[in-house]
Amino acid sequence: MKPLILLFLLTFTISSHAVDSRQLSDPKQQESYETLTKELRCLVCQNQTIADSNAELASDLRRQVYEMLQQGKSEQEIIRFMTDRYGDFVLYKPPFEGKTSLLWIAPGLFLFMGLTTVFLVIRRKKASAQAQVDNFDLSSEKQKKIRSLLEKGELS
Repeated sequence: MKPLILLFLLTFTISSHAVDSRQLSDPKQQESYETLTKELRCLVCQNQTIADSNAELASDLRRQVYEMLQQGKSEQEIIRFMTDRYGDFVLYKPPFEGKTSLLWIAPGLFLFMGLTTVFLVIRRKKASAQAQVDNFDLSSEKQKKIRSLLEKGELS
C-alpha cells in the first residue's frame, strides 16, 4: 500500500508543473524567456504563471514568447504586446495605476478593517466585563448577609 501512495504522490508532484523544453541558443535570451514566463499570468488558471501552468493557452503563450524572443524583440516589447492583447491582468504583478489600484490597496484595506474589528470587539468585551464587575460591587453588609445565608444552607 505504501508504494502505491508514494507512486501517486510522485506522479502528482511531477504532473503539477508544466514541462517546457524550449531552449534558446543565447543565454541572455534564455534568461529573458524564463523571466517573462514567470511574470505572465495564465489566463485560464489565474493563480499560476504561464511557466507553471499546464493549460493549453499557457503553452501557446510560452510558444509566442519564445518566437518573439527569436525574432529579436525585447522583454518590454513582449510585455507591451501581451498587455495590449490581454490587458494588465496578464501580468502577474500589474503596475500601480488608476484601474489596478484596487488590486494593490484592497489587501491592506482589508487587513486594517480586520484589525480594527478585532480591536473594537476586544475593547467592547473588556468594557462589558468591567460593567459587570462594577454592578456586582457589594457592600460589606451585603457580603456578610450572603455568607450567613450560604452557611445556613450548608448546615441544612
